[in-house]
Amino acid sequence: MSTLIGTGTDADTAGPSLLNADDTAARLPYAALVREIELLLRDDAVQVPARLVQPLPGGGSLFVMPALDRRIAITKLITFTPANAGTNRPTIQGDVVVFDIVSGQRRLILDGPTVTARRTAAVSLLAAQYLAARPSGPLLIVGAGAQGRTHLEAFVQELGVKEVVIASRSDASARSLADYARALGVKARVVTDPNAALADCPLVVTCTPASAVVLQANPRPDAFIAAVGAFTPKMVELSPDLCQHIARNGTVVVDTSDAGHDAGDLIQAGLDVGQFATLQDVVCKSRPRLTGPVLFKSCGWAGWDLAAARTAERSLHP
Repeated sequence: MSTLIGTGTDADTAGPSLLNADDTAARLPYAALVREIELLLRDDAVQVPARLVQPLPGGGSLFVMPALDRRIAITKLITFTPANAGTNRPTIQGDVVVFDIVSGQRRLILDGPTVTARRTAAVSLLAAQYLAARPSGPLLIVGAGAQGRTHLEAFVQELGVKEVVIASRSDASARSLADYARALGVKARVVTDPNAALADCPLVVTCTPASAVVLQANPRPDAFIAAVGAFTPKMVELSPDLCQHIARNGTVVVDTSDAGHDAGDLIQAGLDVGQFATLQDVVCKSRPRLTGPVLFKSCGWAGWDLAAARTAERSLHP
């Protein structure tokens, strides 16, 4: 059940809708999110200032991520605490606050981790729809946390994936995600070495805490890899050799031009991130000619949170 602040019915007097994780997810179906992301990439009114990342004592970070269009302004305010990985505390906590531009009122308060997980999966899904040679899989997921779950849901629902291979440093998490995949009607198996599975999987998602390289083998020539775990210069999931191999023999696409500051995998590979097309280039200009494996490097952007807020706000205030 939604938790609502205020009970007025007049749009000028009612308080904002405060949505918990389940209600936030219900208002962010993947197909609708993908459509909204495409619309946002074509919307010249969208403004996304640089995000603030404030280091915190103990190794965490505070993220302040604003964005706006003609109707609404949002700020995502979250903490990222890597030390929480493997505990009962989430690594990402916080909210997305949605304001009406004309009145200045708060319209919505969305669960931040749910927005992050679902909009990231939707961005990967959009990239796969444009760039994956074999979007139906089989799918290899490396990392069995919240992002692994949402990417599984999105790819099964919208790409028709029927088989998934799962690798995680936590065997219990991998088995749990495999059970969830089977509940979705998908054939699933757990492996200990994701590199060995690359030969069988043309569709790959890496969504680990990005504290160490998890993939170093070369992928299939028809592979599509969405790497979403690393979103700072020091984080990494893919080996430099793997990134350089795809840059030489295939196609690298980044989610936004901000990846030049944040794409740890590409930065640590010594690649000039600015030379690569962005997802907006792919959607709004022309698809790159695909002659080999594709790496889609996603680092996150408040514009994706704005797309999620637009989707949720439309469902509550049609």
